[in-house]
Amino acid sequence: MAEKIVKSKEEWRKQLTPEQFHITREKGTEPAFTGEYEHFKGDGTYRCVNCGNPLFDSDTKYESGSGWPSFWAPISEDAVETAKDTSYGMLRTEVLCKKCAAHLGHLFEDGPRPTGMRFCINSAALQFADEKDSEPESGEES
Repeated sequence: MAEKIVKSKEEWRKQLTPEQFHITREKGTEPAFTGEYEHFKGDGTYRCVNCGNPLFDSDTKYESGSGWPSFWAPISEDAVETAKDTSYGMLRTEVLCKKCAAHLGHLFEDGPRPTGMRFCINSAALQFADEKDSEPESGEES
């Protein structure tokens, strides 16, 4: 894996929209059923909106009914890392970009086979790159 990306809060704030900054740098979340990738069905790669690190392949995306894009596995071991999250009086597993430590969402053990995992990810933390293109693009419903 390439070297980790470290920037100041102000550098991230200049690069990201206010919603992206709040979610990825301040561990926020978007309201359920509002994200642009919740029902998106394109073929390609979901990348970190902060650093472009490939996170999830569209082949692992599924409709969980949770209100957020859900994946049953990351694209590789170098994609994400997890951390214990005890905020709001709950015990959860936080999902972070392994390259820049951006907050992506949470991991739950109620997903489909073959992993049984549900990576519940905020749309605002993602950029979609179509299989035909190498550059990320906006996610519009298909």
